[in-house]
Amino acid sequence: MKHNPYAALPATVENIIVETSNITTFTFRPEEPIPFKAGQFVELSIPGFGEAPFTPSSSPAVNDVMDITIMRVGAVTERIHALSKGDTVGIRGPLGQPYPLDKFKGKEILIVGGGVGLAPLRALFFALAEEMDHYKKIILRYGARSPGDIVYRNDVATAWGKPKVDLMLSVDKGDEGWKGNIGVVTTILEKNKLSINIQNSVAVVCGPPIMMKFATIKLLERGYAPENIYLSMEKNMSCGIGKCGHCRIGPYYACKDGPVFTYDRIKDEPRIWD
Repeated sequence: MKHNPYAALPATVENIIVETSNITTFTFRPEEPIPFKAGQFVELSIPGFGEAPFTPSSSPAVNDVMDITIMRVGAVTERIHALSKGDTVGIRGPLGQPYPLDKFKGKEILIVGGGVGLAPLRALFFALAEEMDHYKKIILRYGARSPGDIVYRNDVATAWGKPKVDLMLSVDKGDEGWKGNIGVVTTILEKNKLSINIQNSVAVVCGPPIMMKFATIKLLERGYAPENIYLSMEKNMSCGIGKCGHCRIGPYYACKDGPVFTYDRIKDEPRIWD
């Protein structure tokens, strides 16, 4: 009997963590473990209502439970945000292509995130941290609209502050208690805020399309080769297996050929930032 790629595995809501006014992290416990790799995504469904794609934000080393961080932006996410502990959803996957971590070994890894785009990067960070000795350094640059919009604030302040990790945050607009950088995330990619051996580095970018566009431009200005810039292109994904055609990027499907792409692979395709 062939596996049905549209069949979802029942999963129970085990924990709910409110990150910001419109972003919440849900911990799901599926009936069976769902192994995944950093960069892959799953389809999360509300039975009888609909489904949407999300990238797990928990460690790939843990597969009996799965964290998914979700912004409330539409009908399906509105329903998800109304979930309570003990409720049941469906999860199918993992889907898509992961980050090629073997190619990252021996290099300085620059992670650039914006807003809820830090969610997929959190799984990547955990995967890198599992084998920290394989990498020269991990550099995390993250931007949010305000201090209140920073996701995983406790993690960023404590658990992620490990040796060999260079962390800097920025907000578009600070408040009385904010002591960090003020400005869009590209301001902390400047030479005076980012010391890095670009010739032995890869950069990973995830966030809103406009942020990804200008972060990529800045990285190119700093000297990164297009093939060393990895983008998480989670755009218009629907079926998750390359059948519906909604997520086309030129000859590619974001869901099947991505969502992880190097910039050189898609840079000549039109409207990639839409």
